[in-house]
Amino acid sequence: MSHLESTQPLALTFPLYGSRLIEASAGTGKTYTIAALYVRLILQHGEHNEAAFNRPLLPPEILVVTFTDAATQELRDRIRAKLVEASQVFRDEISEPDALLYQLREDYPQEQWAACAQRLDQAAQWMDEAAVSTIHSWCQRMLREHAFDSGSLFTQTLETDHSDLLALVVKDYWRQHCYPLQGNSVLWTLEHWQQPSALQSKIQPLLHAQSTAPITTDRQQSLNELLDSGIQAQQQTLAELKAPWPAWTQELGDILDQAVAAKAVNGSKIQKRYYSSWFEKINAWASDASQQQLELGTGFSRLTPDGLHEAWKDTSAVPQHPALQAMQSLPDQLNTLTFALDEQALWHAAYWVKRRFNLEKQQRAEMGFDDMLTRLDQALQGPSGERLAEVIRLQFPIAMIDEFQDTDPLQYRIFDSIYSIADNRSDCGLFLIGDPKQAIYSFRGADIHTYLYARRATTGRHYNLDTNYRSSAAMVAAVNQLFNLAEDRANSRGAFLFKQQDSNDLPFTPVHAQGRKEQWRVEGQTQPALSAWLVESDEPISRDQYIEAMAASSATEIVRLLNLGQQQQAGFENAQGQLQTLQPNHIAVLVRDLREAQAMRKHLAQRNVRSVYLSDKDSVFDSQEAQDMLTWLLACLTPDNERALKAALASSTFALPLSELELINQDELLWEQRVLQFKTYLERWHKQGVLPMLRQMMHDFELPQRLVQRPDGERALTNLLHLAELLQHAARELDGEFALLRYLQTACAGQADSAQEQVLRLESDESLVRVVTIHKSKGLEYPLVFLPFICGFRAQDGKKPFMIQEDQQRKLILHADPQHVEQAEKERLGEDLRLLYVALTRARHACWIGMADLKKGQGKASILHHSAIGYLLNNAQPLADSAALSSWFADYSQALQESADLEQVSHIAAAPEPNADCANSAATAFSAQWRIAQRRTREHWWIASYSALRLSAQAPEDAQQTRERVEDLAPQSPFAQNISDDEHYDAAASMPSSQSTGEDPLGLHSFPRGAKPGTFLHGLLEWAAEQGFAAVLEQPEKAQQLIETRCQSYGFEAYSELLWPWLRDYLQCAFAVAADTPLVLSNLKQYQAEMEFWFATNNVDTVQLDRLVRQYILPAAERPYLERERLNGMFKGFIDLVVEHAGCYYVIDYKSNWLGVDHSDYSVEAMNACVLSHRYDLQYVLYVLALHRLLKLRITDYDYDRHVGGAVYMFLRGAQNSSQGLHQVRPPRELIETLDLLFQANTLEGQ
Repeated sequence: MSHLESTQPLALTFPLYGSRLIEASAGTGKTYTIAALYVRLILQHGEHNEAAFNRPLLPPEILVVTFTDAATQELRDRIRAKLVEASQVFRDEISEPDALLYQLREDYPQEQWAACAQRLDQAAQWMDEAAVSTIHSWCQRMLREHAFDSGSLFTQTLETDHSDLLALVVKDYWRQHCYPLQGNSVLWTLEHWQQPSALQSKIQPLLHAQSTAPITTDRQQSLNELLDSGIQAQQQTLAELKAPWPAWTQELGDILDQAVAAKAVNGSKIQKRYYSSWFEKINAWASDASQQQLELGTGFSRLTPDGLHEAWKDTSAVPQHPALQAMQSLPDQLNTLTFALDEQALWHAAYWVKRRFNLEKQQRAEMGFDDMLTRLDQALQGPSGERLAEVIRLQFPIAMIDEFQDTDPLQYRIFDSIYSIADNRSDCGLFLIGDPKQAIYSFRGADIHTYLYARRATTGRHYNLDTNYRSSAAMVAAVNQLFNLAEDRANSRGAFLFKQQDSNDLPFTPVHAQGRKEQWRVEGQTQPALSAWLVESDEPISRDQYIEAMAASSATEIVRLLNLGQQQQAGFENAQGQLQTLQPNHIAVLVRDLREAQAMRKHLAQRNVRSVYLSDKDSVFDSQEAQDMLTWLLACLTPDNERALKAALASSTFALPLSELELINQDELLWEQRVLQFKTYLERWHKQGVLPMLRQMMHDFELPQRLVQRPDGERALTNLLHLAELLQHAARELDGEFALLRYLQTACAGQADSAQEQVLRLESDESLVRVVTIHKSKGLEYPLVFLPFICGFRAQDGKKPFMIQEDQQRKLILHADPQHVEQAEKERLGEDLRLLYVALTRARHACWIGMADLKKGQGKASILHHSAIGYLLNNAQPLADSAALSSWFADYSQALQESADLEQVSHIAAAPEPNADCANSAATAFSAQWRIAQRRTREHWWIASYSALRLSAQAPEDAQQTRERVEDLAPQSPFAQNISDDEHYDAAASMPSSQSTGEDPLGLHSFPRGAKPGTFLHGLLEWAAEQGFAAVLEQPEKAQQLIETRCQSYGFEAYSELLWPWLRDYLQCAFAVAADTPLVLSNLKQYQAEMEFWFATNNVDTVQLDRLVRQYILPAAERPYLERERLNGMFKGFIDLVVEHAGCYYVIDYKSNWLGVDHSDYSVEAMNACVLSHRYDLQYVLYVLALHRLLKLRITDYDYDRHVGGAVYMFLRGAQNSSQGLHQVRPPRELIETLDLLFQANTLEGQ
C-alpha cells in the first residue's frame, strides 16, 4: 500500500485520474473527503503537482454513487454546501475558513480567485442536475438514455413488488412440468415440493444467486425426463449400497458376539442390545428397496474403525472388516443420494422460472430493482458493450463509488467494464471509497471478497484516511488496542480472519485520533472510554438469561446516569469548564435484532425511561399491530361472523377490559350495537377507502388516547398509522376488499417482497434513549453507546441455503456438508467481527460492553469463544472456567498500559446489580401534550358558481351564522350550467300540446318551456357558433338535417319545421346593441362561444356582494336576497358568447325563459322582472367582472369605459317584440372596480 507523504491532507493531493482505492476507517471524514474531491474536480485542481484531471468538470459529468436514497440526499447536500463554502472562501467572505479550503485557495494566484468562485457558484447552482444517485437509479438512467446501445426499451415501468408475477410464473411451471408427471415422479414431487408456493420458497435463493446451475443439470431436459433418470439412478445406486449389508450384518454380529463373550470390549460402549437393534434396522433397510433413509443414531459412529478402536480394550486386536469402512462413508452417501436429485430438480425449476419471469417482465415493459443492474451488465457484456462503455465513460469521465465495501460482483463488473480498473486509464477516473472493516451487509448480497478483488486490482494505488475526527482519543485507543490484540497475535488469522503467513488482504491499521474538545465526566471524574461488564457465574448461562441480566443492568446504569445528569453531575465538559448535562438522546443502546430491543425497552420502561427503536430491517408487518389489524379487517368484511368479530374486539391493540368483553357476551343489545358498528365501518370502507375507515375505528375506540399511556404506546400507534397508509396505497392496485385482506395476510406471513416503505418508522423525534440495530447505526454516532448483548451470535447450522467463497467465487450451498458449514461459520465470524467494529466505533466518548459465558440451548459447554469478542480476546480458544472470564482482559489491559499514556481508557468490573430505581428526569417523564392546529383541518374551501348561490326571500340577519360548504358545486360543463340556469317547470307543462305543429302562428312561443327545451335551444346556438354563424346560413340543408336529428333525440319531432326558420331569422336579425351599428350574429368576425373562466375567492361575503349589486343594478327594485355564506376557493362559469362589436366587448347569454303567450309579453319591464326574480343581475355582473379581468391582461391600453360594452341577455322567444328580447346593461365602472378590489383584497389577504 502506498501513502502520499505530504504536509497537505489527502483530499488535496489525491490524483484525480485513474482507478484508485481510498480506505476510510470509521469517523475519518469519508464524506468530507468526497466533497473536497468534488470541489477539486470542478476547479481542475492539482495541475501544480500533476494530480489534476485533464479538464475542469461540471456536476453532470461527475458520477457519485452510493447505496441508499437517504445517503444520496445527504451526499448531495454536503457537496452543495462545500461548493458554496469554497466559493465564499475564494471571495474572502468567511473569517474562519475551513483549513483545507484555505490551502486549496493558496494553490491559485489571487487574480484567479474571482473566476474560481464564479465556477464554484455555477456548480452549486447546478447540483440539482448532478449525477449523485444510487447504483440502481443510475443503471435505470443509463438503460433509458442509451436505449439503442443497451438494447432496452425507451420506456419501462419500475415495479417494486413482483411477488404476484413470480407466483404466477411458478404456477405456470407447475402446470407445464408437474401436471404431466406419472408414477414415482409424482410421488417424488409431492414429497419434496408439495405445492407451488413451497416450490417458490425453495427456489428463491437460486433465482437471486449469481452462480449458475451445476453442469449436470440439462437445461433442455424436461422435468419428467430429469426425475425419471434421476430416480432410476438413485434406485440403482441405493441397491448397490444395500447389496452387501445382509451378509455384513451377520458377519459383524458374529464378531461382536465373540468380543462381548470374551469381554474384549468396554461394556458401557458395546452391548448386544445395542448392536442387535442396529443390525435389525440395517437389515430392514437393506430388504426394503423403497426405503432410502437409515436411522442408526450412535450406530453410525460406533460401527466404524475409529468407533471400535475406542471401544476395544486391546486396540491392537481391533477387527478389520469392509463393513466398517463402508459404514464410515454411508451417511454421506445417503445424503448425497437424497440431495443430488433434489438440487438438480430445483436448478431445473429455477432456470425455467427465471427465464420465463424475465420474459414476462420484458413483455410488460417492467423491471425490478435487480433488473436495472442485470440488464445494464448484459448490455455491457454484449456485442455493443464496448461502444456503450465508451459512451458512458464520455458522459461521466469521473466516477466516485461511496460505501464500496457493500458492493457485489455484479456491480463491480459493471464499473470494471466501463472504467477498466486494472488498466488504470488516465483519460478517466474511478475512485472506490469505503471501509472493508464495515462490510456488514452480506444478507443483502454485499460481498467482502469483491472488495478484496478490487483491492488487488488497484495494487499500488491505495490511500488511507487515518485520522479519526469522531471519537475521543481514549475511545480510539481502546478500539485500536482491542483489534490490535488479534492482528498482532502470533499464529492468528488477524483481526478480520484474512491474515496468512505472507499476506493479509484485510489488515487492521490503527488510526490516529484528532480528539474532542469536551470530556465525558461523572461526579467530577473523567470516565473510562471502554467499560466491560462481566456477568459472574460458575457455569455458562443461556442466551435468554444473558439478555435479561444485561438488559436489567444496562437500564439500571442508564437511570443512574440520567438522574446524575439532572443533578448537574453527569455530562460533557468543554475546555472552559462548562458542563452540557446528559440528556436521554445522548445514549444509544445497540442491538442485533428486535428480540434484544424489546428486552432492553421493557427494562427501560419499567424504570420510567422512554426510548425509541430504530431498525433498517424489521418490517411493520412483523408487528403485533399488523396481526391485530388483520383481525379488524376480517371483522369488518364479515361483521355477522361472531368468531371474527369477537377476535377483533379481544385484540391486544384494542385492549378492551375483560369486564367490557364479558358484558358484550351477556348483553344481546350491546352485541348488536357492535355488529352494526362494524357494518358501518364496512360501508365507509366501500365509499371512502380503507384509510378513512381505519382512522374512524381508531377514533371510536379512543386508541390514540389509550395507547400513549402504555410504555410501548407510541410504537404501537406509529405502527397502526403506518399500516393504514400501506394498505391504502396497496388498495389502489388491488381489486376489492378481500384482495386487500389477502395482501395483508401474505405480508404478515412474510411472503411479500420487502420494501423500504415497510421498515419500521421512527415513532418519536423527542429526546429519548435510542435503541438501534447495529446495522441501522452504521454511519451514525452517539456520545454514549451501550453494547449489552455483544456476546450473542447466530451460528451457521447449515439448515438453510447459504453462500460461501469457494474457488475465488461465491457459491450457493443448498445442502451443506461439514466442510461447507465450517467455511460458512468462518465467514459468519468474519462478518461478526466487522459488525463489532462498527458497533464500537459509533461512540464518541464511552462505550459499555456486556460479557457473559454463554452456552447453547440445554447444553453445558461454553460457546463464548465462537463469538467475535471471544475471538479478539482469546483467539477463539474455549474458556476453561466461567469464573475466569475476567482473565481474558489481562492481555488487553496490559497492552493498553504499554502502548498509550492514557488514563481511564478501559474499565473491567462486574455488571451493576439491577435495581428498581426510576428516572426522575423531567425529560424522560411523559405527559400528553396535544398539538393545537394553527388552522382548521377541514378548511371551508369550495368551487362556486352563479348557479351554486342560494337565494332567500328574507334579508339575512347580521348575526346569522355563515353557512359553509366544501363540496364542488360549480358546473363541470356548459351543458350542466345551462340546465341549472334555465327555468324549471313540471314535466306536463314542459311538454308540447297535441295541437302544436310547425305551422303554428305563435312561432317559438308554442315551443315547450323548461330546462330540457332551454338546453335544446342553447345547444342549437352553441353548434351554430362552433360551425360559424355565417356558415350555417350558407348550408341550410345541413342545418335542417341536424335540427331534425336533435329533435328526434329530444322528442321534439313536431317542431323540427318550426326551428329552422326561427334559427335562420335569428342569426340575421339586426339587434340594436350599439347605437350606430346593429349587431348581427351572422356578421360577427371575433367571438368565442362557451368561454370558461375561473378566478380565486377568499372568504368573500355573499351579503356584501349582494349589497353592491343591489346598489348599482336596478336600484330600489325588489329581488330575492343571497343567503349569507363565504365564497372561499374558486369561482367558475361558462359564458354563452363573448363578442367584439364596434370596438367593444360584450357578454351575451341566451335565455329561453317563457314570459307569455305572444311577443307583447317580452317588454323591457317584463324582462327586468324576470332578471331580478332569477338574479340574472348578479350573474351578468360576475360575467362582466371576469371579462374585465381578462381584458386587463390582454389589452395594453385597456379602459373599461372604452372597451367594455356590457352584458346582453337575449330572451330567445321575444325577438319580435320592439325590445327585440334584449336585456342590455353595462354595469357601472365603479361597481366592477369595487368588486375587483373586493376579490383581489381578500385573495391577497388569504395569501
